[in-house]
Amino acid sequence: MLKNNVEAFLKKHSIGEQTVLVAFSGGFDSMCLLNVLLELNLNPIAIHLNHNWRGEESKREEENCRIFCKSHGIEFYSETLSAGIPATETAAREARYDFFECCAKKFNSNVVFTAHNADDNAETLLYRISKGTGLEGLKGIAPVRGIFYRPLLTIYRTEIEQYCKEYNITPNSDSSNENTKYKRNFIRKNILPELEKINPDTKIALNNLSENANNDSEIIKEYIASLKDKFNTQNFINFSPAVQKRIIYDFLCENGFEYDKKRIEKIVEFINENARTKNGKTFSITSGVLFFTSEKEIRLIKKQSYSIKIEECTVKPDKFPPDSDGIAYVDLSTITRYTIRHREDGDIIHPLGATGSQKLKKYLNYKAIPKDKRDELLFLCHGKEVLWAPFCGISEKIKVKDKPTHILKLERIYEH
Repeated sequence: MLKNNVEAFLKKHSIGEQTVLVAFSGGFDSMCLLNVLLELNLNPIAIHLNHNWRGEESKREEENCRIFCKSHGIEFYSETLSAGIPATETAAREARYDFFECCAKKFNSNVVFTAHNADDNAETLLYRISKGTGLEGLKGIAPVRGIFYRPLLTIYRTEIEQYCKEYNITPNSDSSNENTKYKRNFIRKNILPELEKINPDTKIALNNLSENANNDSEIIKEYIASLKDKFNTQNFINFSPAVQKRIIYDFLCENGFEYDKKRIEKIVEFINENARTKNGKTFSITSGVLFFTSEKEIRLIKKQSYSIKIEECTVKPDKFPPDSDGIAYVDLSTITRYTIRHREDGDIIHPLGATGSQKLKKYLNYKAIPKDKRDELLFLCHGKEVLWAPFCGISEKIKVKDKPTHILKLERIYEH
């Protein structure tokens, strides 16, 4: 059954001739996986990270892995972490996955197998439940995540150990697996045995819960996707609170933003409070990203940074560029001092061709500049008077009568 399950997994995900890597600790799970892949005529590369926590024991484990691979004709690659890495579960996991990704680049592979099994999934669910997870957390360990594939995820540890026994495979014995200061070990050695007194099939029940959560999540995704075709502010506020929260949760995940219950609720509250706002209001998600809501739409705004470049000009152009180009030919010969800044309360402008000055706010309204864009723009100013409003126009006071003295250019600043 074990071999058949792995074979079905490979077929499902079209894994065959390409270079595959196996995260190889030398324990029951990874030795079992390596051996099964050899049976299925794959030629994996075993990659081993020595965490360097247990001195000579860690070195012996690495050597055992090397010997196993050599005896089975498997290419072996290993690295050792520096002694400065904290001996914590989180630090170890981050270091491992950094190593795996570096190996994927080194060997030009887009498939890294890890040997997580059904017991690992059950333990993960218990850990997440203890932390107060939601439906997404109950889905457990993903069978595929990016370049990482987990062919043993439906196989229980007892079957893996039986396989190793049948094939005379002697795995490493990691003493740290007995240390219950690590949360996963504590769950495995102390919590699961107690739960199995209530239900001997606790691990099966937890994996069934994981499968049900995955199925329910797919149903919800299909439903939410069906709403996106008619997604606007007025429809959003008519959705139930639960649907509103799910939409915002998906939005944050899809755009790579961090989320928690409080943040999702704040955004939902912001949308509902400003759903009748004609010009729209913004909610800061990060320093450079805003969430925009008006009576018509909900969207993401990525702030742009600009600079105004001023160059001397001695030649009159054949024709003047349109305002939309963000370029203006001007005469600054009468302007003794100017500043480049964002808009401020009380700013005025004397539009080109107009008989007098008006408030900048009114001018921007007339030019139909979206409210969420106004705070991004820079203006060339003399005191409280705007001389150039990029994308809108210049002041009567700097119009060219004969030849321009300067060229003004609005340039976007690209952050790296």
